[in-house]
Amino acid sequence: MHRFLLTLGLALLSLVFAAGCREKSASPAGARGSSADPQVVEVVPLVRRDLSETINLIGSLQANESAELRAEIGGLVRAILFDEGQKVETGDVLLKIDDAELKAQLEQVAARFKLAELNVTRSENLSESRTIPQSEYDRARSEFAAAKAELEVLKLRLAKTEVKAPFSGVVGARTISPGDYLTPSTAISRIDDLSRMKISFPVPERYLAKVHPGNLVRATVRVGGVSQREKTIEGEVYFVSVTIERSIRASEVKAILNDPDATLRPGMFANVELVLDVRKQVLTVPEAAILADARGVQIVVVGQKEGKAVARFVPVTTGLRSRGLVEVTPVATELAEGTEVVASGVGALILFPGAPLAPKPLREQFAHQP
Repeated sequence: MHRFLLTLGLALLSLVFAAGCREKSASPAGARGSSADPQVVEVVPLVRRDLSETINLIGSLQANESAELRAEIGGLVRAILFDEGQKVETGDVLLKIDDAELKAQLEQVAARFKLAELNVTRSENLSESRTIPQSEYDRARSEFAAAKAELEVLKLRLAKTEVKAPFSGVVGARTISPGDYLTPSTAISRIDDLSRMKISFPVPERYLAKVHPGNLVRATVRVGGVSQREKTIEGEVYFVSVTIERSIRASEVKAILNDPDATLRPGMFANVELVLDVRKQVLTVPEAAILADARGVQIVVVGQKEGKAVARFVPVTTGLRSRGLVEVTPVATELAEGTEVVASGVGALILFPGAPLAPKPLREQFAHQP
């Protein structure tokens, strides 16, 4: 009996102690202290800026013009008049093919042409005096025309014994030497025009509707040899292929680069940023400031109530996203540029309309750099 009474007494004491603790923790003073403390939040001003929609791609540099040098006629190489890697101008003679036989034929045809010219002159004089029949005069004119045409053909063939630079550029390595026999299919060398550079890159078909000549391109390449550095060069799209490659579901796009570095070479790898669209002077907030829940998309701005900062939830629609920023448009109310917006953690903070706030500027390391 004594043991039973002792156990009952201890149980009653435990119940009394627990009830006292619950009453203390739920006291009105404690509740007032937690609700009255303002929530510290980091804020940024609502800013109007130009926002760009971009995609990142991989491209390759190309020369402005590039061509394989070939002879138009066959023959022995008599002289090579360029050095590998040499800069040449349009029309410079780069290679000479043996032309001795053609020169001999030219002299032969030139003599025949001279005779035909004399005959046609004589026939004209006789024709005027009706001394010779019209048929002989016509034959003389025909022989003269044939000799003239043959002479022009030989002059053209003789000119083709010289291989000339089709445009100004840098000549590459040669594949022949003096004494080799060339045919029109023999590649002599390659010439590249490096006065300006182009870049070629594939664009996925889902973006092609926004790609057209005039789009801005930023190409980032590594230059500088041993002490390499990254260089970003802007350019402009000038060509969009109308064909989509079935294997990669993309179309080839080409752009011309502005003021390329002298160390750039055709075939170099480049990271390409293609600007698809630019929205002018739109309201923007950091992506972390967007709150999406069952009520829709909202941002939390710093309002004023009785001279104190409080949370105000503003429904918005979102638009373009770029580099950590989001375009926002208020649904029902107007928002002025410079309005302070809770910049981060809106989904994790305990916020509700009218909640007291203690706004602080967003820490520098998290601030967006436009």
